[in-house]
Amino acid sequence: MPTYAIADLHGRFDLFTKAIAAITERGGGAVVFTGDYVDRGPESRQIIESLMAGPPPGQEWFPLKGNHEDMMVQVCRGRASVGWWMENGGAQTLLSYGHPPAGNVELSVVPREHLDWLDRLTILFRDGCRLFVHAGVDPMVALELQSEKKCLWMLYPEGFAGGHGDLHVVHGHHQFADGPKLYAGRTDLDTFAWYTGRLVIGVFEDDVPGGPVELIEIIGEPHELACQDAAES
Repeated sequence: MPTYAIADLHGRFDLFTKAIAAITERGGGAVVFTGDYVDRGPESRQIIESLMAGPPPGQEWFPLKGNHEDMMVQVCRGRASVGWWMENGGAQTLLSYGHPPAGNVELSVVPREHLDWLDRLTILFRDGCRLFVHAGVDPMVALELQSEKKCLWMLYPEGFAGGHGDLHVVHGHHQFADGPKLYAGRTDLDTFAWYTGRLVIGVFEDDVPGGPVELIEIIGEPHELACQDAAES
């Protein structure tokens, strides 16, 4: 069965549901989500609830932590300033939980069990040929010694083509509307989907080393129309 990789949904539940439907139509397989389910787009809560509920028959899901999940947990548990999260799309996440559009920020609208689930998400997922992570890994540091902060926040230098040893690195975080960006040693699947409405799924075969053998393009509404549709539903 193939492995599918989905990056940076950022509250676009419409793209999430279309992606899962497309994978189901192909017979399923393993699905690795590289993080950033929340913030900026209109339906973060719906994505979290769906991921927590688990996959449909024929699929196995491996959700990883992104920097936005980490930010959400840190702020909601009083370890970082609310302003930091609000400046990075947190207001949209709170609205998806039913927070009033005006007034003081009330972090209590986020259920504790959601925060617990987000906090437990793993940073890395490895198969035989590839390493899946949200932002990237230091190619000069052993996997067991990688910095969690770097795995969640780093940006590769422009055009950097390396992976991690013999492992091809699959990640998101660094957005390119004209992506995905495919290199010999890594694949960046972040296509700015929350804004453009264009999500690209990478398809990987266990016995084929390197990058994706196929790309599946999911097209939804651009950001403004997606927000309007979510508000009316």
